[in-house]
Amino acid sequence: MARKKEISKSKILDVAYRMAVKDGIESLTARSIAKAGHFSTQPLYLEFKSMSELRNQVLKRISHELRTDTLQKKYTGKPLIDLDLSYIYFAEKYVNLFKAMFVDGKFGSKIISDTLMELGIEKFKAQYPNTDYSDERIRGIVIANWITTAGMAALVVNKIARFSQEQIINVLNAQIHDAMLNDWLAKSRVNESPLFANEDLPY
Repeated sequence: MARKKEISKSKILDVAYRMAVKDGIESLTARSIAKAGHFSTQPLYLEFKSMSELRNQVLKRISHELRTDTLQKKYTGKPLIDLDLSYIYFAEKYVNLFKAMFVDGKFGSKIISDTLMELGIEKFKAQYPNTDYSDERIRGIVIANWITTAGMAALVVNKIARFSQEQIINVLNAQIHDAMLNDWLAKSRVNESPLFANEDLPY
């Protein structure tokens, strides 16, 4: 009779997810996960081909939480502004996870960057349903918006500056308005935002 597995894949992912939220993605090693979950490293190597696979699955769960809950808070009734505020408050609450999402000034995982871009485009269209911009133009506006939002979040997280909600909203409204008037990120000038990763990082 085959021996029943004592440590399931879902339990390992639960432990790894909690660690990532608390201490960031870089905290995930086989030994640290095993120690936190009170089991040996053997189940990790039985359930996952590599630590890269495990980290990517954790990133997918984080992405799902961002998409369905964390970045869906309501503050002003303006979908894009609410998304930005949700992101800044998320960064302030989960500092280590926020920092781990960036590597060399970029969103370090394509899983995360794709989620943020998709949410940004969705919220822009919800806030400005009557615009007739091309998909490329909307993408440029959303990238500009994320540059501002991520920058403000970084200032808050690193305790360089503090902003009231009203100040944040004023800056974001001004930036969005400017991006809608001026196509600063047109392809003729910038092929891709330096903020967004094109590939998932190797672990």
